[in-house]
Amino acid sequence: MNQASQKWTFEKSADLYNLPGWGSPYFEASEDGLLHVRPDGVGGPSVALTDVVEMARQLGMALPLLIRFDGILAHRLSCLRDAFCTAASEHGYTGRYRPVYPIKVNQQRSVVEGLLSAGGGQESRPGLEVGSKPEMLAVVALLEQPSLIICNGYKDESYMESAVLATRLGHEVVVVIEKPSEVETISRVVEREGRDVCPWLGVRSRLVAQGSGRWESSAGDRAKFGLSASQLVECVDWLKNVELIDRVRLLHFHLGSQLTAIRPWKAALNEASRVYVELRAMGCPLNILDVGGGLAVDYDGSRTNFSSSRNYTEQEYANDVVFQIQSACQSANQPVPDIVTEAGRALVAHHSMMVVEVTGSSRLSRDGLLEEAKSDEADIVLSFRENIARLSVKTVLEVYHDALSLREELLSRFKLGLVNLPTRALCENLFFATCDRVASLVKTLDSVPEELEGLHRRIADIYFCNFSVFQSVPDHWAIRQIFPVMPIHRLDEEPTEHAVLGDMTCDSDGRIDRFADHREVKEVLEVHRLREGERYMLGIFLIGAYQETLGDLHNLFGDTDTVHVGFDAEGKPTFTHAVQGEPVGKVLDYVGYDEAWLTERYDAALARLVESGALTEVDAVVIRRDLAHGLADNTYLTERSVRSVRADDLAEDDEDSNEVAAVKVAPVTESSKELRDEGPLASSAGVGD
Repeated sequence: MNQASQKWTFEKSADLYNLPGWGSPYFEASEDGLLHVRPDGVGGPSVALTDVVEMARQLGMALPLLIRFDGILAHRLSCLRDAFCTAASEHGYTGRYRPVYPIKVNQQRSVVEGLLSAGGGQESRPGLEVGSKPEMLAVVALLEQPSLIICNGYKDESYMESAVLATRLGHEVVVVIEKPSEVETISRVVEREGRDVCPWLGVRSRLVAQGSGRWESSAGDRAKFGLSASQLVECVDWLKNVELIDRVRLLHFHLGSQLTAIRPWKAALNEASRVYVELRAMGCPLNILDVGGGLAVDYDGSRTNFSSSRNYTEQEYANDVVFQIQSACQSANQPVPDIVTEAGRALVAHHSMMVVEVTGSSRLSRDGLLEEAKSDEADIVLSFRENIARLSVKTVLEVYHDALSLREELLSRFKLGLVNLPTRALCENLFFATCDRVASLVKTLDSVPEELEGLHRRIADIYFCNFSVFQSVPDHWAIRQIFPVMPIHRLDEEPTEHAVLGDMTCDSDGRIDRFADHREVKEVLEVHRLREGERYMLGIFLIGAYQETLGDLHNLFGDTDTVHVGFDAEGKPTFTHAVQGEPVGKVLDYVGYDEAWLTERYDAALARLVESGALTEVDAVVIRRDLAHGLADNTYLTERSVRSVRADDLAEDDEDSNEVAAVKVAPVTESSKELRDEGPLASSAGVGD
């Protein structure tokens, strides 16, 4: 370890990556240089992420690895409840707080079940929000006890019939009317099914107030969903005409996802509260006010009004919700309603993270790796060497300008055939070495020349990582969302390199090049220099909201291996659930290449080759089994060992092995079952087991 690294501490690493800003209270650096997770918050048990990776490897799993912490789900739900409980106590609010989880944020069954189990008893269990018939049918199967179900989204008669089904099963179902025509649809279904199984009804108000951040257009006059003031009046009249006004219990509004500022919340709550008391005055027996989603996650830890942050706390949010509703109801002499929130992102974003391995790097700068000077070098090579040799604090800008000029001259000579390729390569190494030394020197300057600002970004390395941006963090590519990224080990060493992260896809957009910082967005990440034979691992955090549902199959990279981490009674980490990622065959099936068709094509091709004499029957069987192994393997780069079948292994095959039909061994679907376990793996593995 060099002298600079000896002065480095894990606290400096935590500050560098702004870990306290986005990771508290769940993630923390420790003296051992490792990143630890503490799902239950301060005072709870913890485990090093490197230990979690090793536990997974013992189960035959590989990186990239999606890790879920169910304890964080429980802690997030508890934090939100505590915030509203505190606000209600301070303001004397008598209505209930009823958190609802919109499953569109992450529909994975294990995630929804984790939230439901985290809620405890029936009174404290969160309700669920659905936006389509498939989501409704999934929720009905998940819920074992009567629960609150809120139905949003476009509704046809089939959707309404599924809501009636949920009502018959004993659930408290509220169908939210979001456009005028839905009243007619609802009334037809109720007339057909009977009023005794009619769900409760709600209305969604299209507020004039708008939110803040990337999704601020979700509200306002041009919002996609909701009823305007005039439509609300018409809707109430229509519900009275069809004798359904007595079923109206809920008013809903939604400002959009990831609301970064608190002031728009206050304006919207003021307007919505007034709508609530006016609807009650018109005869709607409302007793629930659903303030929708939008509670933001501080992805970069800056606590600002930035699109990946928020400038308010959960307690401030809860205080404003309670205060605005209570004030409006007191002024109108109306009873206060139960409060429903649909804060899906804030509930589940923190609980999932991914560990990826760096498989290699591409480095432009060559400082410290330059070839020694030779006696017969070209004059332009000597010019590059002389220029870099005179670099100092006083000459830093001049040397940089001269390096740029020399490179232009180099390219001109190369195009004219006056410089050969080896000479060009040597000069470019010298050029990037110059830039590397200039960038290092700039760090020591009190005042940085404008031309040199951001130089380290222009010469940053590319660290290639075994994962797909499009599958695991699609929002980084689609909307430039920031997700915290940092090493999970070597935190007691100074990260001396700067890099962007490239994924395994063959798309230029398959990279992470925006990183969390205290105030600004970093375009490069501070990383450690790779060591020969070392597995260098990075964590990508706060990816529990939306990423899995939005992930696509670019280059046919599928789901990764996944583990759920919990702790036993002794505080020892265990896997409560573990599932291997999608095999190649399953991913191919998504795009029309089902395994039966593939098997048929492989067999036909092998049969032709055997018949022509290009392959022996034994070689054909070997190839056939290798193809089966390939279909059963993970879609990512993996260390899983697949047994290689040699021709000698088949020399003693039965007498039918000489026939062409011998290549038609057991179908791939059967051999795949032998090579993978698509169900949950052992759930009790602990460190050292």
